[in-house]
Amino acid sequence: MFLIDSILLAPLKGVIWMGQKLSDMAQEEMTDKGRIKEQLMRLQLQFELDEISQAEYDQKEKELLDRLDAITNSVEKEI
Repeated sequence: MFLIDSILLAPLKGVIWMGQKLSDMAQEEMTDKGRIKEQLMRLQLQFELDEISQAEYDQKEKELLDRLDAITNSVEKEI
């Protein structure tokens, strides 16, 4: 009986596993300091090349710096 249950539930377990992996990857991307710093540098370059306005630069920079602060604070709480 357990073998039949395992066979029938295998596709569902695969979907759940894939969803968990995607969630883990998204979480890692959101909390990667290096990636955020890279985005800040790219944003600075766009501003210097007049591809974005001062207001848009300020808004995006604030969002990225807030994310960076949140990551730093969560790491400090773990220690």
